[in-house]
Amino acid sequence: MAAFAYYVALGNMLRSAATDTERPPAWLMPFELGKHLVLAAVVAGLAVNGGVTGWAAGAVLGLALWVGFPVVLLTSSVVHEKVRGKLAALHAGDWLAKLLIIAVIVSVSA
Repeated sequence: MAAFAYYVALGNMLRSAATDTERPPAWLMPFELGKHLVLAAVVAGLAVNGGVTGWAAGAVLGLALWVGFPVVLLTSSVVHEKVRGKLAALHAGDWLAKLLIIAVIVSVSA
C-alpha cells in the first residue's frame, strides 16, 4: 500500500520520467503484491535471525539493505543501461520507503 501511495503522490513526476506510456497489464498488481510479500518475508527472516529488535535497529537494517541492493542496482542501470536518472531516483525513493517500513515493522514485532 505504501508503494501505491508513493507512486500516486508522485504520479506526474513518474509519467514525465517514464519511457513506457502504455497502460499496465492486468497481472501487474498481483505480481507486485507477490513480490512485496517475498520482500517482507526475506527482511523478516534477516531481522529475526540477526537479532534485530526495536525501531532504530530496524531502520538501520532497512537503510543498509537499501544501500546494498536497490541503490547499487539502480545506479548501475543509470550508468550501464542509460535509464533516466530521474526515473531511477523515483524508484530509489520507493525502495527506501518500503525497506524502512518493512524493517521497522518486523523489528518492533520481533
